[in-house]
Amino acid sequence: MSRNLARLVTESAEQHPERPALKLDDAVITYQQLDGATAHVAGLLKANGLEPGDRVGLMLPNVPYFAVVYYGVLRAGGVVVPMNVLLKGREVDFYLRDPEAKLLFAWHGFEEAAQEGAAAAGAELVTVKPGEFESLVGSAEPVGGLADRRGDDTAVILYTSGTTGTPKGAELTHDNLFTNCEVSVRTLFDGSADDVILGALPLFHSFGQTCGLNAAMRVGATLSMIPRFDAGKALEIIQRDKVTIFEGVPTMYHALLHHPDRETFDVTCLRLCVSGGAALPVEVMRAFEEAFGVKILEGYGLSETSPVAAFNHPHKERKPGSIGTPIEGVEMKVVDADGDEVPQGEVGEIAIRGHNVMKSYWRRPDATQEVMREDWFHTGDMAQRDEDGYFFIVDRKKDMIIRGGYNVYPREIEEVLYEHPAVSEAAVIGVPDESMGEEVGAAVVLRRDKHASADDIRSFVKERVAAYKYPRKIWFVEELPKTATGKILKREIKVPEQAAQATR
Repeated sequence: MSRNLARLVTESAEQHPERPALKLDDAVITYQQLDGATAHVAGLLKANGLEPGDRVGLMLPNVPYFAVVYYGVLRAGGVVVPMNVLLKGREVDFYLRDPEAKLLFAWHGFEEAAQEGAAAAGAELVTVKPGEFESLVGSAEPVGGLADRRGDDTAVILYTSGTTGTPKGAELTHDNLFTNCEVSVRTLFDGSADDVILGALPLFHSFGQTCGLNAAMRVGATLSMIPRFDAGKALEIIQRDKVTIFEGVPTMYHALLHHPDRETFDVTCLRLCVSGGAALPVEVMRAFEEAFGVKILEGYGLSETSPVAAFNHPHKERKPGSIGTPIEGVEMKVVDADGDEVPQGEVGEIAIRGHNVMKSYWRRPDATQEVMREDWFHTGDMAQRDEDGYFFIVDRKKDMIIRGGYNVYPREIEEVLYEHPAVSEAAVIGVPDESMGEEVGAAVVLRRDKHASADDIRSFVKERVAAYKYPRKIWFVEELPKTATGKILKREIKVPEQAAQATR
């Protein structure tokens, strides 16, 4: 039997053909319709010469077309490379060139960047525009079955980076993703076909894919989509569609909690809320639960772990501030620099082993070897474990910034800053922010013979990277703190009060 992840759709279509699989306001797609649409996408791909294992880029927002193309690619035996719709042309080029993607499906609203990147990478662009896309796909001969894929074949390549600059593609297998969504929806969410999940998390991200899209498809539930998160719109959908499960990052909870009209919406349909992507402040958790009358379960994971690794389980004690305990089939430990487990209560690096751990980084054996040691994936996240086996994150070993649930890698932004003719040196760091969790900040040293304002530099970076990445907070310094060997000491960089308060 094929282990193809697309069986999530075909099996639910057999069991619940008329149930709504996807909703976007008034648009509703049943499981039977979704199954048929993915068969036509698979046919289109085969007509274009797609072979099993070929990579296909996917640059779509949270609209039903995402699921249609995602499962259509898998159905044809291809490998999906999900991409943030906010990427600029040169970023799109890398995300296609590195995995040697043959095609890119891109939303018509982002066609300019997609066209630029696809042309540079030598990939064919398929523009997804309502009305036109249906005609294109509908003319293709549908593929009835599923391409035969083994469980250890790569299904999705998710790009991630740490602080090493060039993003790395985490190869997630059909079994990685199927098992992770199965364990999540069955043992953590207690999900069923009666559930309505709010699809507010970006589907190009592993959290949204596994816990939203794949989890819904697994049990025949409905995923009600919101293309771009807005607290008012989310509250409207929760009330209108009687959403039972809300999944979000901390900034979403903050926005919902502080929405001025929150009390006018009926949210009593919610039975479970799930938080991940970054640490949820305990005070936000308590205030939200009191205001909404629903429990939040916080979890932890990474792109490399499909992503769920640990969770506060619904039928066990929940400890606010903790990421909980490992999920079924997964082991976690806290280790020192030599990989030896540290005593309970001491701080060390989280290492993970289980069905959720990626196969490897795409064509990066050195990078894979660096994080995979004796079958344990070393996360770079520092934590401690209490007497009950609950894990508490205390710091990040990496310099990664998490802004509103999106990962921002300082090295990438620094490279762009250094391209500015007036910049001599720059260091990018995370600056605490009540709304976003962290904002991107940059300490900049100007060349002696040059002048530039913070707005000049901000605009320069904004034109070259996705909108969530550019530094909102910029300040100028005479010099950056360094070690005796010249390495910049980011932990010693002080953020001026004026810069900390400014946001653009």
